[in-house]
Amino acid sequence: MSDAAKIDAAMSDAANAGGSGRELVLTRLISASPAALYRAWTEPAFLKRWFAPRPFTVEEAETELRPGGTTRIVMRGPDGATFASAGVYLELVENARIVFTDAYIRAWEPSRKPFFTGIITFEPEGEATRYTARLLHWTPEDRAAHEAMGFHDGWGRCADQLAELAAGS
Repeated sequence: MSDAAKIDAAMSDAANAGGSGRELVLTRLISASPAALYRAWTEPAFLKRWFAPRPFTVEEAETELRPGGTTRIVMRGPDGATFASAGVYLELVENARIVFTDAYIRAWEPSRKPFFTGIITFEPEGEATRYTARLLHWTPEDRAAHEAMGFHDGWGRCADQLAELAAGS
């Protein structure tokens, strides 16, 4: 586990201390504007370039940018297996905040098994942006499963890829 992933794991533990035990947190200080990071999160062409930890790729990305609008990502693993995730946006504050959930798969159609709600924030900090991803899971068991799947490493590598992309835009 990288040093950054260890810090994120400690932040997740701190967020859960005395709380519900359902939260995972990742944060990075990225040398890019909030607008560049927001754009990378909301434009399919950009999502395809960073949203899956290499060597995975993003085959499809859809964004319908409005509360209740669909977000859909299809990743492909190195073995050719695909992994689809769908959800809806709950809140979009341009260049500042994105809230989405997999509790619904389109419009307000419930998903079979909700897993988490994501709160992504972009806060100016000097010449950079504090990027924070907070994932609120439905149960402590879902959080533990996500962490065991490699949340800190996978989302951390994606954050590094996001930083590379945003710095170049």
